Amino acid sequence: MMLGKQNGNHRDQVTMISLDALVPKNHLLRKIDAVMDFEYIYNLVQDLYVVDNGRPSIDPVVIIKIAIIKYLFGIRSIRQTFKEIETNVAYRWFLNIGLEEPLPHFSTFGKNYVKRFGETEVFTQIFNRILYQACDAGYVNPEEVFIDGSHIKASANKNKRMKVIVKQEGRIFTEALEAEINAQREAEGLAPIKKKEENNPKEKILTKSPVDPDAGMFYKDHFNRMFCYSVNTACDRNGFVLGMHLSSGNIHDSVNFDPLLTDVTRRFPEIKAIVADAGYITPHIAKTCLDRGIRPMLPYKRPMTGKGLFRRHEYVYDEHYDEYLCPANERLHLTGIRKDGYRYYVSDPKVCEHCKHLSQCTRSSNHQKVITRHVWRSALEEAEHLRHSRYNRELYSLRKETVERVFADMKEKHGLRYTHYRGLGKVHSEVMLTFACMNLKKLATWQWQGA
Repeated sequence: MMLGKQNGNHRDQVTMISLDALVPKNHLLRKIDAVMDFEYIYNLVQDLYVVDNGRPSIDPVVIIKIAIIKYLFGIRSIRQTFKEIETNVAYRWFLNIGLEEPLPHFSTFGKNYVKRFGETEVFTQIFNRILYQACDAGYVNPEEVFIDGSHIKASANKNKRMKVIVKQEGRIFTEALEAEINAQREAEGLAPIKKKEENNPKEKILTKSPVDPDAGMFYKDHFNRMFCYSVNTACDRNGFVLGMHLSSGNIHDSVNFDPLLTDVTRRFPEIKAIVADAGYITPHIAKTCLDRGIRPMLPYKRPMTGKGLFRRHEYVYDEHYDEYLCPANERLHLTGIRKDGYRYYVSDPKVCEHCKHLSQCTRSSNHQKVITRHVWRSALEEAEHLRHSRYNRELYSLRKETVERVFADMKEKHGLRYTHYRGLGKVHSEVMLTFACMNLKKLATWQWQGA
């Protein structure tokens, strides 16, 4: 093949062409513009502006569209987004800004975006609008929901930290748990546990960042740690995000389950099944799902038993006599129901002392085996029973294609592996708008293909 060489200088070429002709017909922004009418944003933000006073503002639709471009294409910052808009004709077409029309300064955008919209429900309403439009199109199936949590690295140096003493908050299911404990104690002929007035609530020491106190220290292992936020997310089997809950990075996923479930069921009360990983295997979560008529789909969790000791399933619970039978066929009797929600079953140390299985049963100095059983343990056992059904197995295998893919796309394609914002409110707006863009991208692509 002969060596080819470009002839002439085409950089100074002047051509009469419209901006619309420069954008490919199948460009993602064309698909989004075809399915989404952004005029509704004016109604969302009209109360945030003065009607008859002051200078004319930047068009709020343009502000929201610039944010959509940033999160849709995973651009690392607003400043970089403006640089991309300067040279990208598709971005200018989407914003309805001509080739020679100057852009507003990025700092002006930042002030409007953070101060005017940051503390409002605008981004949540945009998320809801896109999600409900996907529902109307028949793309969302909220009957089966996939839940998981992931961490977003905070904009804080892990080596600059401080110790803070904070009040330890009680869990939200404390009252329900106390009622169950006292009901079972009454059935056993025990006195109810009285709730003490705590004049001095318990305190705990937390590691905080001086620049972002809302971020929490997350320990991956003994050597890796970072300040981050935890985002717990729910999606359907088609990958549409149905809701999310953002918290400090040092809060466990099981604690974030209740606010996430409240958020999702408010939008979709028809949920019939919830698929979650081992981090959500708690008696409270299993009971909450069953009480609401929701099928819990939880995986197998390997027992955390010491090496060489009997596993928990080798101790058989006799529901009729309310006692446990050990592998040597000896009985462990109920001794009490503690305020932490556990029933305590203990063996007779005089019998255990001469048992040939003693070294496999317990290593306590008094030769006594103790087994604890939560008052809501039956809900976990029902979830374990459901785990063996074909329906559970088939649905749980879809986690890697649904919620895990949502997190992968969120971090790799939409730039949310870490955040530049500080504070729970600003990061919440960022995550909510990112998920809105992910739903919008899927909605626009599917409707374009079906058109």
